[in-house]
Amino acid sequence: MSNILLINDMPGVGKVATAAMLPILSYMGHSVCNLPTALVSNTLDYGKFSILETTDYMQQVIPIWQQLGFEFNAIATGFIISEQQAKLVADYCLSEKKKKTKIFVDPIMGDNGSLYNGISHETVEMMKHLIAVADVCYPNYTEACFLTDTPFKSEGISEDEAKDLILKLKEQGAAAALITSVKVNGAMCVVGCSEERGNKDFFFLPYDEIPVRFPGTGDIFSAILMGEMMKQRSLIDSTQKAMNVVERLIKLNQHNEDKKRGIDIERHLADVL
Repeated sequence: MSNILLINDMPGVGKVATAAMLPILSYMGHSVCNLPTALVSNTLDYGKFSILETTDYMQQVIPIWQQLGFEFNAIATGFIISEQQAKLVADYCLSEKKKKTKIFVDPIMGDNGSLYNGISHETVEMMKHLIAVADVCYPNYTEACFLTDTPFKSEGISEDEAKDLILKLKEQGAAAALITSVKVNGAMCVVGCSEERGNKDFFFLPYDEIPVRFPGTGDIFSAILMGEMMKQRSLIDSTQKAMNVVERLIKLNQHNEDKKRGIDIERHLADVL
């Protein structure tokens, strides 16, 4: 069993971010703690929401944890709301990495070629510092482009271009990297690369898009990936397991009336894990 810290936002209504990841990792047998980056009234898909940034709270919590000697086998970072918060999280992850803590970074910043509202280019620059200490980072294609200063291509990219993006992420310091939701040679896939046993190991895992939108599927992917890797599974096997679980959960919930709440995770854990 690993002791895992989630640094992500916490919604009041909806299975996204910490609310999605915590039950999955707990079911997988890990002990899970959390440090919220923001309190969010509900998933943003509803169109109306309230967000309370918790940077001041985080600044008080981290020194207390350090004084108490709390340590974690792994830390997963998700939604970070400001440049100040990004620096705080990057500094904390760097200090914990020196204690052999594994750092998993999901640089949630944008999609479809654009940054989310409220995410500045200064925050992108700070996120690069977090990528530099990551054992595994897994941006989507848009985020990978911003992190590597690479032009976004809506029509998709070639296999060589995908490999080049991965290598640019690794050159920034990430030990292993994935790019999710990217069209390569006309097919949607997850691209990855690790350096197990010192050898660069690229892989391309295709998937079929299901024409149903649920918020939180990226958080589910992140939780499964991390949970499997903390059980000493390989990057490629952990990625494929995460993809399979997300696909299964979407199919099991595709007829839900209120999809804006996200996937009813707890009801299906025994079926997919």
